[in-house]
Parts: sequence; structure tokens; C-alpha cells
Amino acid sequence: MTTADAEPSPLPAPASVPGRADAGFEITARHGAKARAGVITTPHGPIATPAFIPVGTKATVKAVLPEAMTQLGAQALLANAYHLYLQPGHDLVDEAGGLGAFMNWPGPSYTDSGGFQVMSLGAGFRKVLSSEFSGGVSARTASGEDDAVAEGKERLAHVDDDGVTFRSFINGDVHRFTPEISMQIQHGLGADVMFAFDELTTLMNSRRYQEQALERTRLWAIRCLAEHARLSFERTHRPYQQLWGVIQGAQYEDLRRQAAHDLGAMEVDGWSFDGFGIGGALEKENLGTIVGWVTDELPEQRPRHLLGISEVDDLFVAIAAGADTFDCVSPSRVARNSAVYTRTGRVNLTGARYRRQFAPIDESCDCYTCTHYTAAYIHHLFRAKEMLSSTLCTIHNERFVVRLVDEIRAAIPAGDFDALREERTAAYYGAPR
Repeated sequence: MTTADAEPSPLPAPASVPGRADAGFEITARHGAKARAGVITTPHGPIATPAFIPVGTKATVKAVLPEAMTQLGAQALLANAYHLYLQPGHDLVDEAGGLGAFMNWPGPSYTDSGGFQVMSLGAGFRKVLSSEFSGGVSARTASGEDDAVAEGKERLAHVDDDGVTFRSFINGDVHRFTPEISMQIQHGLGADVMFAFDELTTLMNSRRYQEQALERTRLWAIRCLAEHARLSFERTHRPYQQLWGVIQGAQYEDLRRQAAHDLGAMEVDGWSFDGFGIGGALEKENLGTIVGWVTDELPEQRPRHLLGISEVDDLFVAIAAGADTFDCVSPSRVARNSAVYTRTGRVNLTGARYRRQFAPIDESCDCYTCTHYTAAYIHHLFRAKEMLSSTLCTIHNERFVVRLVDEIRAAIPAGDFDALREERTAAYYGAPR
């Protein structure tokens, strides 16, 4: 990558930005071909990896106090740039002292670029990840119409080479995101880790469109680096924020490898990415293979974040393939709908069997919920439609996933990764995975 592709104005040298030299990643242990434990250094504290990063979309993990997230062991939280841009606005969060100060979260924080929500909430250009189109995946793919709109939906997002124009899901107002605007929003939010603006694609897009979107994402990444450099130098009154590039390419090996190689080697006037996110559509059965393609090509000494996973087997697969951190809304989302994780699988607490279970959700769990309340009580709360049900189950589910990844992290230097994987997946699914 040459600087000829970047904006022509000279950029400040990375060494001239206070705190950038302190941001880093150290690998402390390895297991097998790719699994590793390490430490990400941020201005708000270290993140021991592998680590699960709970999602606080609108600067809150729904139904749970930030203090409770600290108590259950969360090392960092991830907020959503798209939602916080729309409400209350990144300028207000910046005025409050940044995301952590605004929400009373003392630890490290992440923000995504806003690209996922702009695209997926847009309903156009086949950006909807769920199967909202009639006819099934094969029929949708065969149509070859990459700009089709889901039945009964209005197209809210329009992509061009410069950025994305979209309508707010709140009031329908028109907004514009470009790589530069995404960087300005995320710098205003002040998270320790930010992600470059990328174009989300899905498995429903044609190969031709995947190639076009990947090239757009590459060019946007160059612009993100340039704007990040400018803002980092301009905002030295704030702690340095890491910028991670996002690898797309859907299910295509050559596209995934090319994207990882391009962003891994990308440099704009001495500025390169501090880490990388692995995004886009990933079929569960191919998760490890696709993550492996990407980690083959990425720099070894940079952290890798896999966006959107929290299932027990997926975590083991991703870590074995070389991923370091993960985020997902599922633990809190399913908790609010009475589904909880246990060592022996996922259960629904509204079931009649829990009406008289005067014992914790999971006897082996050390979370606040399981050490203070019975499944029978929480069953009652859901039946009575009491808000406390969401709080207690979210605490339990988030602790379950955080603790599992903590156990995996401890197993890597101990040489117990494979044994732990067999034990935990066999207990959860009924057979090892």
C-alpha cells in the first residue's frame, strides 16, 4: 500500500501522538497451531485475551447496571456508534468526557463503525441478515439482484463509492456516513478500540457484488486511517484510541485472504491498523475455516476481534482458529425472553418444570443471580411480567459467557484447551464438538 492512495495533505507521524506507542498487544501463551492468550493494552486498563466483550448498544447493557458488569467479570464493553450518533449524539458524549465517563464504566470500551447497523437496518441491497426474503437462500441468490428490497420493507440505505446515505430508524431523517464521518463519530465517543467503516455483505450477495464491496471497504479503510491520524493528532487532550480494520469477503477464500492481506499490510504515511475485526456473514459450519483463512494472512502481533459470536462451540472454534476477542448481543437478548445458559444447555425459565425449582438456575454458576435467587422465583417474575426478570437473567447469561472464555484463557497456558473443549461442549450439547 502506498501513500499515493491516501489524501494528499501530510499526516502527523504516529510517534508524535501521545499514547500511541503504549497501545499494543502481547502474546503470553499458545496452544496448537493458532490458539493464543495475550494482553491488549488500553488507556483504561488491560484486556486479558481471549475475552468476551458484552454489548452495551446504547451505552448500556440492557437492564443491567454498569457496576454489575464489572462484578460479573466483564473486562470491556462494546457500544454502537450508529445508535449513539442518532441518540444522544457523539458530540454530547464527547462533552461528557467520552463513553466511559458518560455511562460510568471505568474499564476499556469498544465502538463499532456504524456500518453494520446502517446496512442491516437499511433493508435494501440485501443487507438484512435474517431470511426476510421469500423463496429461501438459494432462490434469493439465484435471482442475482443485489439491490432487491425485502418484501414489505422500504429501502433505507443507499451505498455509493463515497459512503452510505440512510434514513434514521427513529424518525426517518436522512443521514450520511462516510469513512471520515465514522471516524469523527467514534473519536467523539472516545472508546479505546474503534473499527474502520466497512460495507457489510451477506451470503445472499452475488460474487460480483462481494468483489465490488470488498474494494470499497479497502478504499474506505485507507480514508479511515488518514482521518484517524488527523483526529488523533488534533485530539491529544483525549487518550489514544486504537483503530482496527475490518475484514470482509463472505464465504470466499480468495476474497477473505486478499482482504486480510491488504488491510494487514496497509500503511498510510506510517499509520497502520492497531488490530483487526473479522466481520460479515459467516456460516456456522464454516466458522473455523473462514477465521483460519483470515488469521493466516494477518500480522501475528496484532489482536483479532470476531464480531457477533457467543455460542459455546463457536467460541472454542474461533479461539482455536486464532481469534482473540468477541462480542455478541445474544446473551442479553435471549435473557430478556426467558432463555438462559446452563452447563448442560440452554433452557427457558417460563417452562412449568421451573415453577417449583427452589434452587439456582445452574448449581455450578457463581453469578449474583445464582447465588441469591431460585429458578422458581425468576419463573414467577417472567410470568408476572416483572422487569427484574430481565436483569437477573442478563447477569446470569453474561457471566456464563464471560466465565467460559476466562476458563478457556486459563486453559491455553496450562495445555488443557482440548480437554476443556471436549468437556464443556459434551456437557452443553450432549456430545463433544
